[in-house]
Amino acid sequence: MAQPFATINSAQALVFRGALLCWFQKHQRTLPWRGESDPYRILVSEIMLQQTRVAVVEERYKKFIAQFPTVERLARAREQTVLAAWSGLGYYRRARNLHAAAKQVAGGNGFPCTAQALQELPGIGRYTANAVASIAFGEQVPVVDGNVKRVLQRFSGRELGKEQYWQAAGMLLAPESPGDFNQAMMELGAVICVPGNPLCTVCPVVDLCVSRGAHAQAERAARKKAVIEYSLCLKNRSVLLQRRPQNSSLMPGMWELPPCKGKGKTVQPLMRLKHSITTTDYSVLVFAGNGRNKGQWVPLKNTERFALTGLTLKILRKLKGAAS
Repeated sequence: MAQPFATINSAQALVFRGALLCWFQKHQRTLPWRGESDPYRILVSEIMLQQTRVAVVEERYKKFIAQFPTVERLARAREQTVLAAWSGLGYYRRARNLHAAAKQVAGGNGFPCTAQALQELPGIGRYTANAVASIAFGEQVPVVDGNVKRVLQRFSGRELGKEQYWQAAGMLLAPESPGDFNQAMMELGAVICVPGNPLCTVCPVVDLCVSRGAHAQAERAARKKAVIEYSLCLKNRSVLLQRRPQNSSLMPGMWELPPCKGKGKTVQPLMRLKHSITTTDYSVLVFAGNGRNKGQWVPLKNTERFALTGLTLKILRKLKGAAS
């Protein structure tokens, strides 16, 4: 396999580590999981941060940890309780896998302390295992996520193969402080080496970077558009909810308003919303329902105890806001 860096030697790698770590110590963002050494709490943050913006995760992480402060507490919880706490974060398989992992840890000999052992837990891949192992246990293993890939691509001046990214991250890794270094690499990509126009003038390692500027980005596929309709059935300060089938390919077992079709052609909706899931942007229409649908009547004050889909949570919060 070709070397990922053609121009950097061990002395320059040492300079890179020192400059990056010094910058990180001075300028890292204050985040609720920063400085944490509990592998469970680090794992929760890493799982939540997958495909979810930091700004969204900050508050949700604090609430989740307050409700499930230890891996044992999470393991003892019902799945529906965990999904309710996760509601609105999306990608609910993450919550189910986290719950299953907690049960495996609580029922075994404690938290695995190596990246290889961590990958034996449900839903834990190479990146997450390495992040937890390096931050919580100081294991000398690199991480490669989207931010780190961008840093390495610009630093080397070329597109790398999948394994070359891992090899490059490993070559630069600071062996005496792998957890801080890995967080610093991710932080650099998140706040300095950003997509589009990187902030090269304040980059701590710009003198060693080949690119020193933006590079062409792959053209994004056009997002899909769709319309979705729901019935809002209210009675005695309760709302009618339906549970999605357990064999559904999307959000199985989650609770939502009864869906409907075709009302938008003849009836004015009570509410209009925009909602996005993965590659699709939805125009959401909510109509007054007659309560004849199958489902369960739930007091409005208790709805957030249910494992609601993110869209249902958004609709009900808008409803409660309009009523207050």
